[in-house]
Amino acid sequence: MKDYKFFRNNLLLLLVILGFGPSMLNAQDIAVTRNTFLMGSQFQITIVAQDSITANHFIDLTIEEMERIENLISEWRPHTQVSEINRLAGIKPVKVDKELLELTQRALYYSSMTEGAFDISIAALDKVWKFDGSMTHKPSETTVRESIKNVGYENIILDTTHSTIFLSQKGMKIGFGSIGKGYAADRGRALMKSLGVKGGVVNASGDLTTWGSQPLGKTWKIGIKNPFRKHRIAKVLKLKESAVATSGSYEKYAEIDGIRYSHIINPKTGYPSTGLTSVTIWGPSAEFANFLSTSIMVLGTKQGIALAKKFPEYSFFLITDNGRIIK
Repeated sequence: MKDYKFFRNNLLLLLVILGFGPSMLNAQDIAVTRNTFLMGSQFQITIVAQDSITANHFIDLTIEEMERIENLISEWRPHTQVSEINRLAGIKPVKVDKELLELTQRALYYSSMTEGAFDISIAALDKVWKFDGSMTHKPSETTVRESIKNVGYENIILDTTHSTIFLSQKGMKIGFGSIGKGYAADRGRALMKSLGVKGGVVNASGDLTTWGSQPLGKTWKIGIKNPFRKHRIAKVLKLKESAVATSGSYEKYAEIDGIRYSHIINPKTGYPSTGLTSVTIWGPSAEFANFLSTSIMVLGTKQGIALAKKFPEYSFFLITDNGRIIK
């Protein structure tokens, strides 16, 4: 058995793909896996096909789709529509592709549903908190208070008739880091299914989609590790047509004066979320699971569980800051 490990924030997602030795070379299908770097993160794509040439062709097409999405929604690449929206904040609307307009519409729906616990305009705080190891002091209360003036989904103005997006205040930014990888995983799966690929996994750095099955009909297995117990799997998910997303604070954080601060920021306060170390959600869509996991981290245990229970087609696995598991 080969264990393929993925990290996203605090949580280790373990994709267990059954290996096939020389004795299985005559089997009808094989699983081919490739690692690649996209959206600033490690991706891994697995395709089930009759031979490696076919499988690698479909992996190439999946990677092309991921790159297309990154060139649409990245706020770090200067040529993207999102970058243009941010540059022209408070100045004028930007005409965008229908795909980006619809993704933003869904993001605003998620914000409304959570009363602002989810907010893509949190990207305006990207210079306030740093989670790359360079931050040694907390930002001042004044800095945080001033920065959240540029956060507010109500100031993201969509014109569906003319297909434009406008940020009504200078200094505002939007970013899709909270749902972008899940969206990419969804689109990768949709493309492969439309081309008749019988099974596979698109793992966007821990936000992943599955469909079909492994060779010989085995289900895909995703292991969730408890970050408080190294090298131990807390739960194994057996999936066919599904998606998994995780948000957490264990791997990506700032440690200041002995205190760890989560990289997931509460849009209302401008401060890192507290109470939960990790949230894993699984269900039909990786994008929606992404939204739920991020929002629950911000809302905390009680409100977060109440949100999750509104969507019975999705399941949850929470680990609190004191190591308690809730499922």
